[in-house]
Amino acid sequence: MAGQPQFERLALAISNTALAQDTARALQDAHDWVPQEKADAVVALGGDGFMLQTLHRMLDSGNILPVYGVNRGTMGFLMNKHRPKGALIDRVNKSRPVGISPLRMEAVTQDGEHRVECALNEVSLLRETRQTAKIEILVDDRTRIEELVADGVLVATPAGSTAYNLSANGPILPLDSQLLALTPISAFRPRRWRGAILPDRARVTFRINEPAKRPVAAVADQKEVRDVAEVHVEIARDSELTLLFDKGHSLDERIVAEQFMG
Repeated sequence: MAGQPQFERLALAISNTALAQDTARALQDAHDWVPQEKADAVVALGGDGFMLQTLHRMLDSGNILPVYGVNRGTMGFLMNKHRPKGALIDRVNKSRPVGISPLRMEAVTQDGEHRVECALNEVSLLRETRQTAKIEILVDDRTRIEELVADGVLVATPAGSTAYNLSANGPILPLDSQLLALTPISAFRPRRWRGAILPDRARVTFRINEPAKRPVAAVADQKEVRDVAEVHVEIARDSELTLLFDKGHSLDERIVAEQFMG
C-alpha cells in the first residue's frame, strides 16, 4: 500500500552499557517492539563494537535483517546520532540503506584443523611471540611477496578501512570502491613495502614460513584462530548485510570526514 512504512516491526538490540540501558528504558513505550525473529529491522543501541557483535550474531544465525544503529557508545562510526526527540520509526523508515559484504576467512592450523569465520572490518594475521612473523603473500594464487617479515598483515574492507587498517597506516577506502586494503603491520622486510589496494574480487592467501618457530594467529574481527599454517581471505558475497543511516549522515561522509581529522 502506498505510504505504508517499509519497516513496521522493529526489534531492539541493547548493549549492556549503562547509557544504552538508560536509552532503552526511555524507548520502551515509544514503539511496540517485537522479538528479532519477527522483525523487519533491528535498532541497535550501543557503539561500534556492539554493532559488530549484532551483525556477527546475524551471520551466525542466518537471520539477517537491516540494522539501524543509535550511538550510545564512544566513536559511533557505524551508528546514527542519538536524538531524544522525534519518532524513531520515522527515522528508520527515512534512512538510507548501505550494503556491506563481509570477508570470509578460511584458516588451516598447523594441526590441520579448518576454521571458517567472517569479518566485517578486517582479517589480521599477528605474531604470537617475540619472534617476527614470516609470511608469504599470494593474490589469486600468484605469489606477490615471497616473505614478509613483520608483526603481521591485514586485509580490510572499505567499512573497516578506518579501524585497525588506518592505525597501521593503511589507506581509507570509499565505501563503494569495490576495493580491499592489504596492509602490513610494522614491516621489517621488504622495508619499503607499504601495502596494496586490491579489487574486491581478489582472493588473498597467506602462508606462514617457519610456523613452529614463528607462530602466527589469524583474527577475523573478534574471533581468533591460533597457530595457523595457511589463511585464505575473500569477500563473502552470499552474506551481504544492510546498515541503515540517516540521510545526510551516511558512512561515505564519515569515511571522507575521517581523512581530515587530526
